[in-house]
Amino acid sequence: MALFCYFHKTRKMRIFLGRNALSALEVPSKQTVNTRTKPAMRIGVFLPNWIGDVVMATPALRAVRTRFGDQATLVGVMRPYVSDVLAGADLLDQSVEYDRSSWVDMGRLVTQLRQIRLDALLLFTNSLTTGVLARLTGCPRRIGFAMHGRGWMLTDRLRPARDGRRRVPRSAVDHYLDVVAVLGCYTQDRRPRLATTVEEERLADRLWQRFGWISSDRVVVLNTGGAYGAAKTWPPEHFANLSHQLIGERDVKVLLLTGPAERDAVRNICRYVGDSRVQSLADQPLSIGLSKACVRRSCLMVTTDSGPRHFAAAFGLPAVTLFGPTDPRWSANYNPISTDLYRDMACRPCGERTCPLEHHGCMRKLTVKQVAASAIRLLDADAERAA
Repeated sequence: MALFCYFHKTRKMRIFLGRNALSALEVPSKQTVNTRTKPAMRIGVFLPNWIGDVVMATPALRAVRTRFGDQATLVGVMRPYVSDVLAGADLLDQSVEYDRSSWVDMGRLVTQLRQIRLDALLLFTNSLTTGVLARLTGCPRRIGFAMHGRGWMLTDRLRPARDGRRRVPRSAVDHYLDVVAVLGCYTQDRRPRLATTVEEERLADRLWQRFGWISSDRVVVLNTGGAYGAAKTWPPEHFANLSHQLIGERDVKVLLLTGPAERDAVRNICRYVGDSRVQSLADQPLSIGLSKACVRRSCLMVTTDSGPRHFAAAFGLPAVTLFGPTDPRWSANYNPISTDLYRDMACRPCGERTCPLEHHGCMRKLTVKQVAASAIRLLDADAERAA
């Protein structure tokens, strides 16, 4: 059998033995096999700024995950503390943090997002600022609500429902789901969900040990704060009396959550009650992760209308929420075991950060007796389910 050699114009030598190609350096093939996988779609999400709104965005993030699976890379664009809220939940592939107060940092953000080359950008935020940033990224699809004069910056514009000039009150959960629906992402499960990390659980374990509590103890979490403004707060003496009543009528422990601004008020509540069964986070290093882990292992939350309230819904915890100046429809989180309490007053809901009439009646007139009755009812129902 003859051996023939020749040099192809590509200068690669091929060796043929008879009619059978037994290439030593290159095997010729009649078919070209493309082994490259299709590049994943890159989807950016401008996440909300408020902790509670971030929690209420999780059903929408899940819907995107379900729709695209491994075929999309999900990039969260967020304020630094937002990553702590979502830690452990496995909802994002990549996070890009930025500081809204710094023009230099926002310029860096635009550069970074342009380098990522996003295919679509979902705006859960409604601000003009994020509209400008989205436009500057050069992303071909920019999806969000046309509000605050930013409609021309978006390629896919949604319009909020209105009654005359006023927006119709509607849950932020549904607001975010409307945005992702533009990409064909839908879900019937509208309840927020979060997770905790191993380190967050360790922090809570050490806290329980410090308090002398055990894992089987039934703990009621009280969330006293309101970063939105003083109008949302319930009087500290009411929280103190509620704590005293709960430990007196049911075999429970009470843990008061706190933000940096409420440390002194929470310390005073514990001092007023004067019982080791009532403890707080006031003297602990504060973190969102620790608060999440404490809520996850509790049996009930009594809360003002503030961000940590939504942790209860995300971990399936029964909750009593005290509403004053705000309309509950804006922040409905689809917690199936919850009670919303508010007083019917001509001046509410005003939506103001401080009471314009200076009487703060919408919150002060929610009595300890009323709140305790709702809390005990949910505690007893929880005990029956666990039995």
